Amino acid sequence: MNTLFIFGMGFSAGHFAHRMKAKGWNIIATSREPVAVEGIDLIAFDGTKPITDFHERLKDVTHVLHSIPPHKETGDCVFNLHARDLEKLPNLKWMGYLSTTGVYGTAGGAMVNEDSPRHPTSARARARKQAEDNWLSTRLPLHIFRLAGIYGPTRSLFDSIAKGRAKAIDKPGHAFSRIHVEDIAGVLEASILKPHPGSAYNLCDDEPLEPLAVLKTACTLMGVDMPPVQSFEEAAKEMSPMALTFWNDNKRVDNSKIKTELGYVLQYPDHRSGLESVWAEMQKNV
Repeated sequence: MNTLFIFGMGFSAGHFAHRMKAKGWNIIATSREPVAVEGIDLIAFDGTKPITDFHERLKDVTHVLHSIPPHKETGDCVFNLHARDLEKLPNLKWMGYLSTTGVYGTAGGAMVNEDSPRHPTSARARARKQAEDNWLSTRLPLHIFRLAGIYGPTRSLFDSIAKGRAKAIDKPGHAFSRIHVEDIAGVLEASILKPHPGSAYNLCDDEPLEPLAVLKTACTLMGVDMPPVQSFEEAAKEMSPMALTFWNDNKRVDNSKIKTELGYVLQYPDHRSGLESVWAEMQKNV
């Protein structure tokens, strides 16, 4: 039987865990503060010290997903503490590492693919690039997944709008890419079915788009007015340094490799189909 071990039971990894659990897989995952989840064996791990009895507890693991972001100063805690342990797992067939399209930095609005140079512009993205390189230096059956902006149920523009936190920022020609969480889970499963160790994949939909257009769609679906539109120059005066780094990178991300190499068909190929699905799901819970 296949056993999936997940470092970091976060939003994306959690959706993937439940997808594979429904297919009969055993699931083991780490969490800083484990809370009981039916059918998932949780292990406490905060990244400061190794998992005790690692080999005994994980000897049957066949697949590993690593979703814990690296620290911009101390690096990747999983690599630092357990890279060599993972290499010794006797039954390991596949490992996935969740990275970010931020490793490419900015391309002045041009298209980037998996072979494009990585020139990250923020400390967080530089730490991701270093983590990618570290993992590629191992003997593990590694696959890198560079994620665009993630959204899905409980994590979308609708939540920001409802809380009054959404900002309508106008920066013409500045496009972002995004990916629905269910498509992340789908691509990960597709990679397991067609493994290509050493490969990297961009995970995003088919529609790089200005954030203002996406916000307009979300407000229309909710039936609410748009927040007041601000120019980027005006909005930037009140942005945090982290938010500014988000807006500094301007690129369009090519997702063709997940289609040609993995044969994956996006469930949500554009922002409207994804937002409509999230909104419909939210209405079920009203």
